[in-house]
This record gives sequence, C-alpha cells and structure tokens, in this order.
Amino acid sequence: MDELERKIGYKFSNRKFLKIALTHSSYANESGGRLHSYERLEFLGDSVLGLVTSDYIFKNFPNLPEGELTKLRASLVCERQLFEFAKNLEIHKYVKLSRGEKHCGGENRPSILADIFEAVCAAIYLDSGIEEAQKFILSHIVPAIQHPKTVVMKDYKTHLQEIIQKNPEETIEYVLVAESGPDHDKRFTVEAKINNNVVGRGTGKSKKQAEQQAAKQTLALMGY
Repeated sequence: MDELERKIGYKFSNRKFLKIALTHSSYANESGGRLHSYERLEFLGDSVLGLVTSDYIFKNFPNLPEGELTKLRASLVCERQLFEFAKNLEIHKYVKLSRGEKHCGGENRPSILADIFEAVCAAIYLDSGIEEAQKFILSHIVPAIQHPKTVVMKDYKTHLQEIIQKNPEETIEYVLVAESGPDHDKRFTVEAKINNNVVGRGTGKSKKQAEQQAAKQTLALMGY
C-alpha cells in the first residue's frame, strides 16, 4: 500500500477506502460477504471526476462553446483515457480479483481498471474531501489535455488571444458577416480581424463555433 500511495501522491488517513477501491466484486463474493467491492465507490468517483474535470475545463477554456466542452470532457473521462491513467499508476499490480477473474486476465481489462481509477477518486474524496481529490484528478487530467491525441478540439480563440496579447499594439475582434438558413438550422459566418484587417473566416451552427473556426484559420495563417 505504501508503494501505491507514493504513486498516487496521497497518503490515506483511513486505508480502508483504498482497499475497497481495489477490490473487484468477484473477490468480494469469494470472501462470503466479509468484503465490499469498489462498485459503490466507482458510482461516487464518476461524479467527483466529472465535477473536477468540468470545473477545470470551464475555467481554463473560456471561449469554448458548450458542445465542445462536452466533447472535451468526454474525451478525458472515457474508459480508454481512464484506463491509461490507471496503467500509469500500475494499478493492475494491486487490484484484488477472484482466481477465475485473474485467469481471464481481469487485471489488465480496460473496463475494470477504468472503474478502479474512478473508485480511487472517490476513496480520496471520502478520506480527505474535494481538494485532495481535485489534486489527484488534475495531476492526470492536465497532462492529458496537453497531449495532442487526447483533446477533441482546442480552444482556438483562447490560444489566439494569448498570442495577440504578447503584442500590445495588436487587437483582435470577431465580426459576424453572414447569417443564413432556417431557424432550426442556422449557419453563421464570422471574420477574425487583427487591427481591422481580415485574417481569418469561419462558419458554424452558432456564432461561437464560427468564431472558433475563424480563430483556427488565423492561427494556421500565422504558422501555429
């Protein structure tokens, strides 16, 4: 347990939470009801993980529209990504499985390890509260966001704004230049202007999407 706590970066006051988080239902069933499995912790951990992730991307991607925030969050908390987090912690070395489940390779099954990662999030939350759980979750989420294969869509407007701010003499604005289609299927076209010069153009189902596309085109023009 000491080794796993070092990998997690958190020392439990009550290790019973961690022990439960690592116990698969097959192992708990073999104990004749003496042990609890991680299933209830997984339920709670799913919500804790979702809250921390949502809060982080909401605050750090201020220009990303709701639909893209949803996609980004989904990419960060999906089974595939949680499996990667669990592998990085080598959780498979500590999971408690029945002999039958072990024989079937359960310790390396993505669904099991992803569930255990969520259970560990809940275990930390129950042991110390949201702040420690947040530290643990963000230690995995933030690097994943920075990895190009993980992010579904980048917040192009924020990226462009950061570049523009390095040059105080430059300003960026987004101008709606066209709107078409029926109310249920609108299309918006936006131009990105730097110092009143058109440098990018984008179209989308909302003004925010169009602005993101205009910013993306501008970044490409600038070599980013």
